Amino acid sequence: MPRFAAIDVGSNAMRLRVVEADSMAQIRELHAERASVRLGRDVFIQGRLASAALSSACETLRHFREILDLHKVERYRAVATSAVREAENGSLLVERARREAGIELEVIEGVEEARLVRLAIVGRLGLRDQRALLLDLGGGSLEISLIDRGNLRTSRSLPIGTVRLLEMFHSRAMDGEAEIAREYVERQLREVASEIARGSFDVCLGTGGNFDTLAQLCPPPDVAQAVDGARMPSLDVAAVRALLPVLSAMSPDDRRTTYGLRPDRADVIVPASEIVVGVADAFGVERIVAPGIGLKEGVLEELIEKHFDVWDYGGEASASLEAALRLGRRYHFDEAHGNLVARLSADLFDQLLPLHRLGERDRLLMRTAGLLHDVGDFVRYEGHHRHSQYILQNSDIVGLTPTERSIVANVARYHRKAHPDTAHPSFRDLERDDRSRVRILSAILRIADALDREHAAKVNGVRAVLEKGRMKLHLSGARERQLEEWTVGRKSQLFEEVFDLAVEIART
Repeated sequence: MPRFAAIDVGSNAMRLRVVEADSMAQIRELHAERASVRLGRDVFIQGRLASAALSSACETLRHFREILDLHKVERYRAVATSAVREAENGSLLVERARREAGIELEVIEGVEEARLVRLAIVGRLGLRDQRALLLDLGGGSLEISLIDRGNLRTSRSLPIGTVRLLEMFHSRAMDGEAEIAREYVERQLREVASEIARGSFDVCLGTGGNFDTLAQLCPPPDVAQAVDGARMPSLDVAAVRALLPVLSAMSPDDRRTTYGLRPDRADVIVPASEIVVGVADAFGVERIVAPGIGLKEGVLEELIEKHFDVWDYGGEASASLEAALRLGRRYHFDEAHGNLVARLSADLFDQLLPLHRLGERDRLLMRTAGLLHDVGDFVRYEGHHRHSQYILQNSDIVGLTPTERSIVANVARYHRKAHPDTAHPSFRDLERDDRSRVRILSAILRIADALDREHAAKVNGVRAVLEKGRMKLHLSGARERQLEEWTVGRKSQLFEEVFDLAVEIART
């Protein structure tokens, strides 16, 4: 029976879960462990992982490696969140994890955290008939997502994690610290609250240990709430609001003794309560369901579904493309042109599959780059390809890893003028295989973009026929398309270099 593991290197703790599965319906837990390693203690103030925290994290990872080997785990994924991604020396932990523990540690962004947590929530609860506001609260950040009947509609990552607030506002003697923390939380939530209106969701869900703890301390009168037919523990916001000044007036030791909290929960429970109250005020929430699942469950959900070949690649691609479309609209891009170029790019990608042999993820990157290649027009038309690269490199797109986003950004950058060149740092910094992907996808994108040179949709379809030494393009659409055909000739040089094929327009 195959075995899987998830490692979550968080800002307040590190977690491991090992399971075995013979199907998606039959999963058995073999091992679960939590290590109190607070990587975020110095990061959010000083910008670096402390030496002691690094050593503790590596020791824990070596122990986790022993557990993986003991259980003969076939597939695992280890992810690090906000503390590591924000630390100047975060790459040192990644390097030491590989060298000292034999663990490949992946630093993920907030949008990827939100995606994985959504997988866990939807996998466990379904949410087939509900709109849910999902809050994933960690030590360094709060991920807020709107889920509509299982599909992710929007997701934002905010720097209001519990350890971050503890270090910023509660670790030093400050006058009015509670008021300052409240104003900081309100300011961070304001923009998201304008995107997600009050009453636009049926249920609010909170993941992370602090929600589980507050559900125990502040249960609503009826104790549980039904979510898609299942009853779940919940926390009552009014009770949290009443408890907050009581907790604030106590020392961490007193909280630990009075409420039976772990030491690393007793200090962060105050900022966690402040965040709960802030979210409640911003979105009009009265209760938050705490289902007791989170990031590591999402990691396992994905590993197991892919192993049993039931992974919804199309659904994930759709979520990413919807996020890309929202990004384009934020920058007032030419949506009709972007959609047409994305479709023509994907068609050429499919027709050239015997040559490039790339996969479904690469096709998604092709479509995303095709959709957003001109988004830099928002900044300025002159040099817009470089502006597109900057926007895409520095924007969250649901479902894309940082490396995939870098590939998309580079493909957009090379849709005109200069060819991919290792003299350009953003291209040079990619791995060799990823540089090859950029060359292939950029070559295809140039042809697709040329086919809509005037943004007038004169070409609405393309069929590539491969012959000896050349590719003939059979076009459909308006007959008056001389400029588009001329532009294909002008922009085909990269394609000819990559595929060693001359590009011709078929005459009918």
